[in-house]
Amino acid sequence: MKSLVIINTWLLLLALTPDTKTNTPDKNDSTSTVKKGATRWHADASKSQITFSVKGLFGTVHGSLSGLKSSILFDENNLATSSITASVDPKTIKTGIKLRNIDLQKEKFLNSDNFPLIRFHSEKIQKNGNGYIAIGDLTIKGTTRRIKIPFSFSEKGNSGVFKGNFDIQRQDFKVGKTGGSVGNTISINLEVPVTK
Repeated sequence: MKSLVIINTWLLLLALTPDTKTNTPDKNDSTSTVKKGATRWHADASKSQITFSVKGLFGTVHGSLSGLKSSILFDENNLATSSITASVDPKTIKTGIKLRNIDLQKEKFLNSDNFPLIRFHSEKIQKNGNGYIAIGDLTIKGTTRRIKIPFSFSEKGNSGVFKGNFDIQRQDFKVGKTGGSVGNTISINLEVPVTK
């Protein structure tokens, strides 16, 4: 009789003990797999090229900006977690003529003393044909507009290159006066080498 009581007690404890094997996530179960984030890429600011062109009084004016600062997360197989944030200082503008560079920093154009950064932050990145498109907010002279930047990315080992080009309308950002000898459309080209 005593043995029967011990056996019944043991069976009751066994029934109340959690099955650790059942409650442990299966490593092979896809529902327990943590989603991998996009790769962090580091831009080489010294080799990055940010160039632009705009129609001027005596032909097309070409220029550049430098000193890129960025945070880049990108994985072509994981665009949902990819993002690009970048900024440049408008005081780095160069057009080949020193007086014009100084003039472009004044209040009527970039007003660089009061707005020391040109910034872009992507809201989402999508596949676009053979390349990609970054949709986000560009801020110039305190004015923010939603833009789309088509770009490509070529990867080789631990390095890669982003290339993109897009147009903006300067009057959307209150840069310069309406009309006049300066064209409204500014074409911008980007080439940014990166490493992991």
